[in-house]
Amino acid sequence: MCLPTFKYHPNAYQLDIFVNEEGICSVCNQNRTIKYNLVPYCVEDPDYICPWCIANGSAAEKYQGQFNDNYGVEDVPPEMLDEIVLKTPSYSSWQQEVWLSHCNEPCAFIGYVGAKDIEPYFDEILDDIQDYPDELIKSSLSKDGALVGYLFECVQCAKKRLHVDCD
Repeated sequence: MCLPTFKYHPNAYQLDIFVNEEGICSVCNQNRTIKYNLVPYCVEDPDYICPWCIANGSAAEKYQGQFNDNYGVEDVPPEMLDEIVLKTPSYSSWQQEVWLSHCNEPCAFIGYVGAKDIEPYFDEILDDIQDYPDELIKSSLSKDGALVGYLFECVQCAKKRLHVDCD
């Protein structure tokens, strides 16, 4: 069976958001070999959620929860907000995740980035990093250190956006 795709999280299967682990999905009760590796925002703590139940919204519905906090999503139309909050896996961040937007639509989360990764489009993301000195970003931004970059790309025009978070 083909894995579901996520418009706003195209690399979810390459970023340890899901892990290969056999089990029974807490939502659809199907035997699966891949499970969500993060904790959704909900009262209960589901044991095993498969990507199909995230993609079709049944996991969020069953647990009356969210995969991304709606307060961390930049201003987008309600139907797009629902897609991010209820049907898109999150990503791991130091503080609370932020979901950037552009062209009146959520951007796609591309992945974790360090200083070398953003060199080709540093000028393009300057507006996103105003809270940090350029030199700090260029010298200390990493994929998994104390100062982490989260790269997004507009699904309409391919503009890169960057969220930076630290421990």
